[in-house]
Amino acid sequence: MVVHLNAIGPVSLVIIGIVALLIFGPKKLPELGKAFGSTLREFKKGTKGLIDDDDHDTKKVIEHKDQNK
Repeated sequence: MVVHLNAIGPVSLVIIGIVALLIFGPKKLPELGKAFGSTLREFKKGTKGLIDDDDHDTKKVIEHKDQNK
């Protein structure tokens, strides 16, 4: 079963927000949001490095093949 992000509507987001507010309380939610944001930022930096490394390695292989001709 595949669930797309389009399946999560505004009503679902409000319900998730209310449940999170009840579980963590109003004082913890900003801290959790900040931690989540910094985690996403670090993840993006890490994956960007991996993608750049793959592109760089591919270019080296292509250049090496061109030099051998």
